[in-house]
Amino acid sequence: MDFSVEPEFQAKLDWMDTFIREEVEPLDLVFPGQAYGTPDERLRKIVDPLKEQVRAQGLWACHLGSELGGQGFGQLRLALMNELIGRSTWAPVIFGCQAPDTGNAEIIAMYGTAAQKERYLRPLLDGEVFSAYSMTEPQGGSDPRLFTMSAARDGEEWVLDGEKYFTSNAHNAAFFIVMAVTDPEAHPYKRMSMFLVPSDTPGVEIVRNIGTMGDRSGHHAHLRYTGVRVGVDALLGEEGGAFAVAQARLGGGRVHHAMRTVAAVKKAFDMMCERALSRATHDGVLAGKQLVQAAIADSYLQIQQFRLLVLHTAWLIDQSSTREARTQIAACKVAAARVFHDVVYRAMHLHGALGVSNDTPLARLWQAAPLMGIMDGPTEVHQASIARRVLKDYSPAPGLWPTEYLPDKIAAARAKYADI
Repeated sequence: MDFSVEPEFQAKLDWMDTFIREEVEPLDLVFPGQAYGTPDERLRKIVDPLKEQVRAQGLWACHLGSELGGQGFGQLRLALMNELIGRSTWAPVIFGCQAPDTGNAEIIAMYGTAAQKERYLRPLLDGEVFSAYSMTEPQGGSDPRLFTMSAARDGEEWVLDGEKYFTSNAHNAAFFIVMAVTDPEAHPYKRMSMFLVPSDTPGVEIVRNIGTMGDRSGHHAHLRYTGVRVGVDALLGEEGGAFAVAQARLGGGRVHHAMRTVAAVKKAFDMMCERALSRATHDGVLAGKQLVQAAIADSYLQIQQFRLLVLHTAWLIDQSSTREARTQIAACKVAAARVFHDVVYRAMHLHGALGVSNDTPLARLWQAAPLMGIMDGPTEVHQASIARRVLKDYSPAPGLWPTEYLPDKIAAARAKYADI
C-alpha cells in the first residue's frame, strides 16, 4: 500500500499549492458567494486567465477517468488534489471540478449517448455552463423508495410531474438531471429512471430558493415540474436504472468531498495552533495549558486518522472499484462530519469572542458543521450501511457461549497439552 506519487505529479501539486494560495484564495475575499454564478465581464477578465493556467498545467476537470475522456489520474491523485482545492470556495470552479457538476459529468460520461455527451457533457467540461442534480423530494428526503415524482411515456415523449427539494444551484443551471418514478409497481430500486431536462423547458418552476445556515441568499431550490415534456432521447441510462446511476455518481464524489474536508479542518487546526502560541494569559500563553494541549493533540490525531482513511479509500478504489469500496466510502462520510465538527469547534472556542465573530473564517466553518452530517445522506444512514456490510463477515456464536468464552477455551487448551 503506497500513497506516494511520482515526482512529476508532486511538482503539479506544489504548483497547485502556490497557485491556490496566491491567485485563488484572494477571490474568496473579494468576490465571496459568486463562484457558482455566471460571471460578468469584469469577473471573467480575472477568472478566465486563471482557468487557462490550470488547463496549461493539464489539471482541468481531472475527475473523469481516461476511459471517459479525462486525465485518468485515479482517485488517490484526485484526493491529493482535493486536499489543496478544499482550501478555497473558488478553487473548484477554477479547476473545473465543482459540485454538483463533477458528479453530473461522470454519469453523463458513463451512461450518456453520443448526442447527450455533445449537448450536455462538452459544455459542462469546458466550464461554459452549470448543472443541477434534482433528486431529493419534500416528503421523502433522499430516500428513493419514498419518491413520488413521475415520468410517464406519451408517444415519443416523457411527461414529468412532481416536486423536488434542495436542488443545489438550480437558479444558475443550464440543465437538470432528474430522478423520477417510471414504474411504480417495480422493485423499489428498479422503479425510477434518470432524465436530462434543460432548465428552460416549459413547466419547470423554481418555487423558491432555500438558504442554509449563514447563507441568506439561497442556493438550494424547491422545484415544481408540471407537465414537463422531454423527448425519449432525454432518458439517461436504462429505463428503471436510476438507482445504479445515482450510486455511480455519489461514490467518488464523497471521497473528493472528504479530502476537501481535510483541507478545511487543517485550516482550522493551523489557526488553533497559532492562537495557542500567540494568546497570552496571566501566567503564560494558552499553549502552556494542559487542556489546550489536549485539544491540539486530539485534533491532530483526528485529522491524521481521517486523512489516512480517505487516502486508503481512494487507493482501494484505484485497486478495485467504487463498488468494492462502499464500506470505506461510507466511513469517510461519517468521519468527515465528526472530524469537521470537533476540530472547528475547538479552534473556534480557543479564539474566544474572535472565533465567533466575522473577523475569522471559523464562524463560517462552524455554521457548515451541521450540514456535514446531512448532505449526501444523513450520517445515520451511512452508519447503518457500514454495519450491515461489516456484519456480513461475521457469524453467530455456534453454541450457548461466545467463542471467546474463557472456561471453554481453557478446557480446550488443557486438552491440547494433556499428554505433556
